[in-house]
Amino acid sequence: MSSKPNILLITSDQQHWNTIGAFQPEISTPNLDRLVREGTTFGRAYCPNPTCTPSRSSIITGMYPSQHGAWTLGTKLLEDRHTVGEDFKEAGYETSLIGKAHFQPLAGTPEYESKEAYPLLQDLDYWKGFHGPFYGFDHVELARNHTNEAHVGQHYALWLEEQGCTNWRDYFLPPTGTMDPEQTYKWPIPEKYHYNTWIAERTNARLEEHKKSETPFFLWASFFDPHPEYLAPEPWDTMYDPDKLTIPSLVPGEHDRNPPHFQLTQEEEPDFSHLMETGFGIHGYRSHLDYEYGAKKRLTEYDKKKLVAVYYGMISLMDKYIGRILDKLDELGLADNTLVVFTTDHGHFFGQHGLQAKGGFHYEDLIKLPFIVRYPGHVPAGRRSDAIQSLVDLAPTFLSFCGLPIPGSMSGVDQKKVWLGVKERARDHAICEFRHEPTTIHQKTYVDARYKITVYYNQTYGEIFDLQEDPGELHNLWDEPGYEGLKAELLLKYAWAELGKEPMPMPRIHHA
Repeated sequence: MSSKPNILLITSDQQHWNTIGAFQPEISTPNLDRLVREGTTFGRAYCPNPTCTPSRSSIITGMYPSQHGAWTLGTKLLEDRHTVGEDFKEAGYETSLIGKAHFQPLAGTPEYESKEAYPLLQDLDYWKGFHGPFYGFDHVELARNHTNEAHVGQHYALWLEEQGCTNWRDYFLPPTGTMDPEQTYKWPIPEKYHYNTWIAERTNARLEEHKKSETPFFLWASFFDPHPEYLAPEPWDTMYDPDKLTIPSLVPGEHDRNPPHFQLTQEEEPDFSHLMETGFGIHGYRSHLDYEYGAKKRLTEYDKKKLVAVYYGMISLMDKYIGRILDKLDELGLADNTLVVFTTDHGHFFGQHGLQAKGGFHYEDLIKLPFIVRYPGHVPAGRRSDAIQSLVDLAPTFLSFCGLPIPGSMSGVDQKKVWLGVKERARDHAICEFRHEPTTIHQKTYVDARYKITVYYNQTYGEIFDLQEDPGELHNLWDEPGYEGLKAELLLKYAWAELGKEPMPMPRIHHA
C-alpha cells in the first residue's frame, strides 16, 4: 500500500453535538465511542452555516459560503469553484462520494442546471450510466431523500431494485411513492433496504477496490440521518423509552431580550411575511409549536418525547453501519494508514429553547458539531480537546496531512499540528454565517473561547452570550447595562475575524 495516508470522511446530517454515547449516557453509539477511544474528540467544532448546501460546499472548497457562493438552500455550488477532490486527483488519489451530496437544489434552470433536481434525479436510466465526475469526485453514488421523502431516486433507487425490493415506492411519500403521510416514527422499510445499509455496503465496496488497486483514496461516506422526518425501521423506532430521556424545553422568558424572530416562533400563527424576499420557503421561520416543516399539527407532550427517542434511534442505527465501515478498514488492513474524521454538517434542535430543527437561531445546539479524528500512531488516542475547529478547515487539513499544497483560494485553517497534539490551537474563533434571504435574513456569528456575538444585516438588535457563565445561552447581554464595553470589544474582534478570513489566491511576488 502507498505510504500516502488515505482520507475517510464520515458525516451524518443535522446531528446535535451531544449525541455520542461516550459523553451522553442516554444514547448508545458503540462505534462512535470506539472512535472516541482511538482518536481525539474536539468539543468546540462549528459549522460555517447551519444548513446543508452551504456547509457541505464549505467542506469540499475550504471556503465560507459567502466566498464559494452557495449561500443558502436552493442555490448550487457553481462548477467553476475549486474543490479539494481536484487536488487529490492531481496527486494520484482516487476520490469518491457515497450518499448525500446536496451541492445542488431540487430544481434547475437553463442558467443553473442541477443534477440533483426533478425530473433527472428520478431518471434511473441516466443514473445507471452516471458515476461522475462530480465536484472533484471521480466516483459518486448518490441519493437525495431524507427518510421517506418523495425525492428518492438516483443510485439508491437503483440499488433497491438490484436488491429485489421491487415495491420500494411503498416506503416513500407521494407523488413518488404510496406511503401514508400521516404515518410517523415507525418507517415500514426493512432495515436491509434502509439507505444506511446501502451507504455502508457501497462504501465498503469502494474500500475493497482501493485495496486491490493499492491507490490512496479520499472517500466521503455521507449519511442522511438523523435529519427529520423522525422515522426509523423497527426495532430502532422503539429502542429508547421516551419517558426515560431528558427532553429539552423552553425556559420561560428566555426570549424576552432576543431579536423578534425568536419570540415569533413561540406563537400559534406567527407572521414572518416581512422577511420574505425570494418567495421560497425559509427554514425555521414558523411556529415551533408545530411539527417539522410547519405542518399544522401541534406537538403534544407525547410527540416532544417520542421524537427525541426516534432521533436517538436514528443515530444508533447509523452508528451500526458506521461500525461496518470501520470493521472493513480493519479487515482490509487499511486502518493504520487511514485518517478518519467523523462529524456532521450542522446541529439540530429537538426542544432546546422551544425550537425544532433549524433556522436563524445560532445557539450551540445548532452550530456546534460532534467531531472526532482518528489516525493510529499519529493523532492521540482517547484525548479530548477544546481547540476550536470549523468545517472550512477540513480541506486544507486533509491536504496538509497528505503533504499536498493548500490552494490560496482556501480560507480554512490548517489544523494538522492541533490534530497531532503538538500544537494547542490553530484558531481562536469560529465564524458561522446564515443568509437565507438576500437582505432580510442575513446574520453572522463570531464565537471564541468564552463569548459569542451575533450581528444582523441592517439591524440594531443582536445577541451576546457568555458561554462560560451562561452555557445554556439564556441571558442575552446585547442590551444589558454594564456590558457596553464587552459589546464594543466583540464587535471589533468580529470585524478583525471577517478581515482575517479573506482568501489570498496568490502570494505577493513583487513590490509593484
